[in-house]
Amino acid sequence: MTDQEIRAEAERRASDRTDQEIIRKTLDEGVQTVWDRFALQQPQCGFGQLGVCCNNCAMGPCRIDPFGGKTSLGVCGANVDTIVARNLLDDLSVGAAAHSDHGREVVQVLLETAEGHGQGYQIKDVEKLHRLATEYGIQTDGRATNDIAKDLALGILEEYGTIKNRIQLAERAPEQTKEIWRKTGIMPRSIDREIVEAMHRIHMGVDADYVNLLLHAMRTSLSDGWGGSMAATECSDILFGTPTPLTSITNLATLSREKVNIVLHGHNPLLSQMIVNVAEDPDLKRMAEEKGAKGINLVGMCCTGNELLMRSGIPLAGSFFDQELAIATGAVEAMVVDYQCIYHSIPLTAGCYHTKVFTTSTKGKISGTIYKEFKPENARDTAHEIIKLAIENFPNRNPDRVRIPERPMKVMAGFSEETIRKALGGTYKPLIDAIVAGTIRGCVGIVGCNNPRIKQDYGHITLAKELIKRNILVVETGCSAIACGKAGLLVPEAADLAGEGLASVCRLLGIPPVLHMGSCVDCSRILVLAANIAKELGVGIGDLPIGGAAPEWYSQKAISIGTYFVSSGVYTVLGIPPKIFGSSNVLNLLADGVKGITNSAFAVEPDPLKTADLLEAEINRKRKALNI
Repeated sequence: MTDQEIRAEAERRASDRTDQEIIRKTLDEGVQTVWDRFALQQPQCGFGQLGVCCNNCAMGPCRIDPFGGKTSLGVCGANVDTIVARNLLDDLSVGAAAHSDHGREVVQVLLETAEGHGQGYQIKDVEKLHRLATEYGIQTDGRATNDIAKDLALGILEEYGTIKNRIQLAERAPEQTKEIWRKTGIMPRSIDREIVEAMHRIHMGVDADYVNLLLHAMRTSLSDGWGGSMAATECSDILFGTPTPLTSITNLATLSREKVNIVLHGHNPLLSQMIVNVAEDPDLKRMAEEKGAKGINLVGMCCTGNELLMRSGIPLAGSFFDQELAIATGAVEAMVVDYQCIYHSIPLTAGCYHTKVFTTSTKGKISGTIYKEFKPENARDTAHEIIKLAIENFPNRNPDRVRIPERPMKVMAGFSEETIRKALGGTYKPLIDAIVAGTIRGCVGIVGCNNPRIKQDYGHITLAKELIKRNILVVETGCSAIACGKAGLLVPEAADLAGEGLASVCRLLGIPPVLHMGSCVDCSRILVLAANIAKELGVGIGDLPIGGAAPEWYSQKAISIGTYFVSSGVYTVLGIPPKIFGSSNVLNLLADGVKGITNSAFAVEPDPLKTADLLEAEINRKRKALNI
């Protein structure tokens, strides 16, 4: 490729200038990335994209002819509606399991900390601990913090099982919303039970009714959003502190030319937060200097990056698609990962440079990496060992192959639900008044990932800019929040891009028009925010002028998030078509039929400007129904 062709290709792949700079470097050096692998997979299977193929049993794989040919039934007799609904439930359950198992690990560390077995951990938010304990009916007066924490952890862990038959955190939803769940039979009963039952239902010869399958998909997603994900968020806050607004920097320019760079990537903050603590050890800093470095530079990546950014102000190097690009700068001594959204080929990328990749979870091993098993009882020792190995790797860096972009972008992050409520004076009335007056038309949560089907970050940034211009407040999590951070939308000065009404509110409060609310499990913060506003208004979540969007989603977790949004009453637009278009019945139920249940539905729209039109129309519909 010529220099001009390389530049054009980089601009086609990504929106951010620092990403483009390093993409050009990978193209120059012949380093394969996600975009190259996507191109090599073309054309992708059309049957798979429609969701009409089934590989569930050894009589298959089967596929249904979407054009009405002879193959209208699988070998087992399943029709296209059953196969499409079953595949969707399968994918959704994987996503719910990922979030919920992440949550389980955080709760278990809370338990071990309370019992004195968690090395280096402590309970930082005692106020939140007491508040949650009260929700769970646990006595707090006159009791030691660790005793309360132990009872709370055991109470939440019980909700993963089958005895209790209800999830306490789901009680946070407004009564009107819970009544819909009860009438429809989708009230979640426990976290693990719904996922296990989903696996049972998709076994050959069990559930063949697409409506029944989809209703259970809704219930399973609710057990994630109001269960596993919410447990992860709340217990992380108790252990590491509930986020409050702070400023930091983002993009690949956060890497340092002079320091030992350690990239913390994945989702769970348990080890990465410990590395942040241990990196302050004077002996390690001295060791780095002895190796010729001017210190240790920690940066976050993906949702681990969001967790570290919002609680500790650790710079955020990038999102899901930036993991290979960070290594390709030639300046990363170590990348430490736990699980979720980590390329299995990352050791191949690291092998092109001097980077060492450390895997740390028994459930997330990758061949070609250095495995350092993380356990709560050895967390500090493991963190110390990894940092030491990273420092020892610094002399192996080849300065001739280092390229670090300039000018990191400033961001303001850490808008937890508690922070937003406190900033408004302890009640949502000022925000409700602004919505009633039309100063703010409504609110949209933009969430999700990157996907090579769309230019990196284009969907997130374009949609967010368009919504704030229309006086619609945006809240974000995950890679969406990182995309808008890189684009300069997470600073108070971005109010200049908002409509007059929203801009006036942002300037008054000194906040950005796009609020960073955390990692992907922190979509549960958006649920709590919506629930508390609805309760102050005396309505259900489905009555609020709000919406959701996932412009660049790729993960099964996003299917679960989108479904618990819709099941809770939040109209949600997907930028990438889900694999359901092979069944008109499944498609019609999710895009229209579900409106009769939750007053919300899914829509699919690849164009972010048209997505803004859909969300604004929905907000106006809800405003009209509320007579505002």
